[in-house]
Amino acid sequence: MKRLIFTAILYTASVTAFAQANADSTKTSADTAKTSKGTSIKLGSGEDAATININKKDSSSYHTKTKVFFGITFSRFDLGLATLIDNGSFTLSPQNQFLRYRSWKTSNVGFDVLQFGVKFNKTFKIYLSGGFDWTLIRLRDNITILPNQPVLTYRQDNIDYSKNRFSSSYLRIPLSFDFRSKENADGKKFHFVLGPEGGFLLNGRVKQISAENGKQKFDDTYHFTTFRYGGFARIGYGDFGVFAKYYFNDMFENSPAQKGLKNFSFGLMLGF
Repeated sequence: MKRLIFTAILYTASVTAFAQANADSTKTSADTAKTSKGTSIKLGSGEDAATININKKDSSSYHTKTKVFFGITFSRFDLGLATLIDNGSFTLSPQNQFLRYRSWKTSNVGFDVLQFGVKFNKTFKIYLSGGFDWTLIRLRDNITILPNQPVLTYRQDNIDYSKNRFSSSYLRIPLSFDFRSKENADGKKFHFVLGPEGGFLLNGRVKQISAENGKQKFDDTYHFTTFRYGGFARIGYGDFGVFAKYYFNDMFENSPAQKGLKNFSFGLMLGF
């Protein structure tokens, strides 16, 4: 995951620099390339990585009413804590005690790499994005979650693990409704964003570190739900904010003992 995040940051920085260079060199022609119907195409970076402006003409000049934008991005970088909710309770039920976790080391990490949307005006836009999302559960007990089992199954080990992490990775697809204030003197805005989010399971993983076995990784679906759905909210100022995400369906599927176990996360974010 660390390599993927680093690669995404490096690639996005390169694309942004290239797009900005093209934007600077074509600024004059792009600004004047309006057709009789009031449509122009502009290259840039960030929200303007690739845009199509749909303008309406009044008696004096052109005024941008709607902007369609799409392209590669690196934004909505989430770093927070993940919490398991067991049938409405923050306390795990007896059948789920083997999933006891270290709260401050159980985390959620995610970011978007693609986006497509419509900016209706300076204070509201809608966009669909795609990215990656990880839930990293740091288990307390010296157990191993077993792969290729008919239900979620674990084994008690006589090994003292210095790290015992149980994680899932998802392709996330959020639909965002972004309500924004007007820019202040510093060019920054307040944001309030909310919407639904779906996600497709990419992989499940157990990662363990011990003196006896060194570092070990075991990949499987581990009965993580194949498609999850929920809602999210983001609020912030400028590029920084906070987020909360809650998934409506169960965290695991085809494992009756984990029925009603859901995933909630919250934390800090960078890049609206």
